[in-house]
Amino acid sequence: MSAATIQTLLASAASRIEQTIDSDTARLDAELLLCHVLERERTYLFTWPEKQLDEKALKNFESFLARRLAGEPVAHILGYREFWTLNLRVNNSTLIPRPDTEMLVETALQLPLPKTARVLDLGAGTGAIALALASEQPAWQVTALDYSADAVALAESNRQLCGLANVKVAQSDWFSGLSSTERFDLIVSNPPYIDPQDPHLSMGDVRFEPLSALIAEDNGLADIRLIIDQARSFLCGSPSHPEGGWLVLEHGYDQAEAVQALLQDSGYQQRRTVQDYGGQDRVTLGCFNTATETRRDAP
Repeated sequence: MSAATIQTLLASAASRIEQTIDSDTARLDAELLLCHVLERERTYLFTWPEKQLDEKALKNFESFLARRLAGEPVAHILGYREFWTLNLRVNNSTLIPRPDTEMLVETALQLPLPKTARVLDLGAGTGAIALALASEQPAWQVTALDYSADAVALAESNRQLCGLANVKVAQSDWFSGLSSTERFDLIVSNPPYIDPQDPHLSMGDVRFEPLSALIAEDNGLADIRLIIDQARSFLCGSPSHPEGGWLVLEHGYDQAEAVQALLQDSGYQQRRTVQDYGGQDRVTLGCFNTATETRRDAP
């Protein structure tokens, strides 16, 4: 690649990305890669569009661009992803945090919870949801669980990076690592919810992410069903805590009706679905109180 200005370099790179991998964020991809090379904020690109890059910067940019043209996610190339107000480390052991998941965080923060709420994040991955909640509510005590040891290590690294002492990261296969006496005011999860036969699994960034964090049997509902059922044993609810505990789940755009039905069958009240920033059904929640509901598996 010959010497070029920031303006012409970005235009050329964005065109190549769009034509090669059909990315709908081609221009942003190119800008983020160039910012990483230059160690500058995006505003620098707009302020100095006529600035020429030296040979070393051009070589580094071409190296990053080649990886993007091969389909590798920008977040993996950079090694980080912005989520909520946080800058999180990412790698191929977990899902890359998506902007739509911020709606789950926003929804949870609006719930009527105690000032010192106990919160559980299941399938924490990078720790994005747990860390975002903890950063907004320092008095909350947040537990982040994941089945993958690599994911746990990454989430703990991000916890330390963010300096959040009110988060505990641990390894667990869903609820299995918890004591039977533990109770939470809020349980959140972005579980696997894609059908194993979904053709989108062979497209885009998901090709570089672990299948175990993406797919679930039963048309993508198997893990959601398990969480809805088992969460009832770990949510607060007693005569002294009449509000009960909340379960907030991210799911596929076409799964809201099924998730609401599962919540209803399991005795959750105040059920509702929230749309993401693209207008798609994305988050469904409900409240469960053991003091007023009878467990379906009770004798």
